Amino acid sequence: MEYKRITLFAGHYGSGKTNIALNYALNMKRDGKSVVIADLDIVNPYFRTKDSERELNEAGIKLISSSFASSNIDLPALPQEIYSIVDDKSDYAVMDIGGDDRGAYALGRYADSIVRENNYEMFMVINMYRPLTRDVESTLEVMQEIETACSMKFTAVVNNSNIGEETTAQDVLDSMSYADKVAKASGLPLRLTTVDKKLYNELHEKIENLMPLTLQDKIWR
Repeated sequence: MEYKRITLFAGHYGSGKTNIALNYALNMKRDGKSVVIADLDIVNPYFRTKDSERELNEAGIKLISSSFASSNIDLPALPQEIYSIVDDKSDYAVMDIGGDDRGAYALGRYADSIVRENNYEMFMVINMYRPLTRDVESTLEVMQEIETACSMKFTAVVNNSNIGEETTAQDVLDSMSYADKVAKASGLPLRLTTVDKKLYNELHEKIENLMPLTLQDKIWR
């Protein structure tokens, strides 16, 4: 897989972006990249990249997150270290952006530098089984709200349609028409479809660009 130097994941609450960001960073590391992952989610303190800190450390991936992550304190504060992502171009960076437009505001302060470098991918993570993104129109509305909030444009779509542990292969297949329509309506490519690794063997010959996921224990998918 070809990687941009900075990869950003954003989407509606519960879309699964954090889990995808973690898996993407681990894949990137396995492909020989020097990787840092940053958690910009200052809205939701319960489902954090921080929950996988030990796994990331063992893989040799640096984690940048608020000192209040995984605590019962939720303050709109981000560490100064995040600026190193745009300043130090020797690392590949994965950024987990907060849900919806409120979470995306945090990205705005870094947007100019990221766009100026012009070596980034910004993925809109979609899930047709979430209440507020069940159809193309509502999904595009969320997408536009995020773009406005962070002053950046999405470059591709990631289909992570699932209903948690109850997801079947057919549920994923049923979501493909929705994902294709979102991609067509937005004018963006459908770059990845993601599935629990338990479903990968059943689906990898039926869906292009399928990415298996190892699930983070505390992530609300």
